[in-house]
Amino acid sequence: MRIAASNIAGPSRLRSAVVAARSTSFASSASSGLATTPPPSSFSTINDLEISHFSRLASEWWSETGEFALLHRMNPPRIEYMRQLIAFDPRFESPWSFAARHSDKAREKANGVGRWLTGKRVLDVGCGGGLLSEALARLGGDVIGVDASGVNIGMAVAHARVGSLEYRHTSAEALRDAGEQFDVVCAMEVVEHVDEPGEFMKALGDMVKPGGYLIMSTISRTPLSRLLTLTMAEDVLRLVTPGTHTYTKYIKPEEIRRFVHSEMGGYDVWEKEEDAGDVRTDEVGRTRGIVYDPLGGKWRLWGSGVEGGWGKGLGEGCNYMYGAKKRVDAAK
Repeated sequence: MRIAASNIAGPSRLRSAVVAARSTSFASSASSGLATTPPPSSFSTINDLEISHFSRLASEWWSETGEFALLHRMNPPRIEYMRQLIAFDPRFESPWSFAARHSDKAREKANGVGRWLTGKRVLDVGCGGGLLSEALARLGGDVIGVDASGVNIGMAVAHARVGSLEYRHTSAEALRDAGEQFDVVCAMEVVEHVDEPGEFMKALGDMVKPGGYLIMSTISRTPLSRLLTLTMAEDVLRLVTPGTHTYTKYIKPEEIRRFVHSEMGGYDVWEKEEDAGDVRTDEVGRTRGIVYDPLGGKWRLWGSGVEGGWGKGLGEGCNYMYGAKKRVDAAK
């Protein structure tokens, strides 16, 4: 087992795994979408209040009934989305195919017996206590989890039980500036906690190798998400601590897709979806909703992931995934 905690700073430097902002940001206004502003050179996406909040909750990371219970339950659909994006095998995706109904062992063989990340270098930005990092390492990935909250990294290191896993107390920007490259770059439920999500996303994209994947999860800015994440989850049911979410920092799926197209190289850098045809020529990547089933107590991927339709909009009205593949001929 290879586990390390490096670049640990003192309490005064506790930071989220974010990057220093230089120019571009998502606007919080639903009407303005994206905005470009020239912040001072010392400006940073780091939000001290966010880091203090999650550092105070660090002891709860591995409690399946505590503050992060919903994130524990969200891991399976997150990983399934990643598998479909990275290790897609059409023989096993249709529920009507003979292979899907009768060949579980064949599916496992095609997916590397559950280790479909073998040989891939994976970055988990904003890893917190390591919920996703550990799962990705068990799937064979050579995983680095980063978070600038030293308390979170301490919890992650203490809990780690799997090999090919390393934790660092550092930022996405520091890794990008050091020239780090990964086959898969993840940032789950992080982009809505930074002050300049556009610059944060640019740093993530810069670290994706040609042929690699950028994968994120976040929350859309809709009346439904306000009701579910703020009114119900925080104020009524107290499933999470009040103040965990900020509605104006939520980002709609189309805003992310358009930003990658306009500010991160578009189709010169990222692959176009094979089933997209001539649709969404100003958008890059694929989004898919994650919905909570209160009866089953589970999160589930919404629908088939096909673009368009009212059903897709409903499914992505709160939590959703985003994924894009970098072209193999993209400049490093």
